[in-house]
Amino acid sequence: GLVIDGRTLEHVLHDSLQNIFLELTEKCRAVVCCQATPLQKSVLVRLVRSKLKAMTLAVGDGANDVSMIQVADTGVGISGQEGMQAVMASDFAISQFRHLRKLLLVHGHWCYTRLTNMVLYYFYKNVTYVNLLFWYQFFCGFSGTSMTDYWILILFNLLFTSVPPIIYGVLDKDVSAEILMELPQLYTM
Repeated sequence: GLVIDGRTLEHVLHDSLQNIFLELTEKCRAVVCCQATPLQKSVLVRLVRSKLKAMTLAVGDGANDVSMIQVADTGVGISGQEGMQAVMASDFAISQFRHLRKLLLVHGHWCYTRLTNMVLYYFYKNVTYVNLLFWYQFFCGFSGTSMTDYWILILFNLLFTSVPPIIYGVLDKDVSAEILMELPQLYTM
């Protein structure tokens, strides 16, 4: 691992040393920056996002972490003694740092699988409806007549194609939380 303080980080973030610093950090399992200013935190996250083309996660618990949380792809705010500024600026809020593991490994995995299945479902829904319209045009001789009533189209989108993804999204858990916590390798899949 690599531990770097705020004064050293100030020198590293200059243009001449950025590439060397990023090469060094890529070889480390963990990089901890301590006593960094809010500007240094946000510049560091922006540097990793732009130069390494990596997804970034910023975790903060106070007002000094707001800029870092906003720059990151995903921000997690920890509600605590330092106020609610980080929580208000974040995408997700947790009460303690120890809940981060469950947020990432369990809820992150479930959210990813639910979103991918939802996208597939909506592709299927739209392909089915457009295919129906395509073949109807042959039936009506390409006259442009409407195949369905306006209310049927609204009900099709509202009831028939929104309720199943909602039920699926709430109830589907492809792997139990206990297994996801025991095998963090499943997150990479």
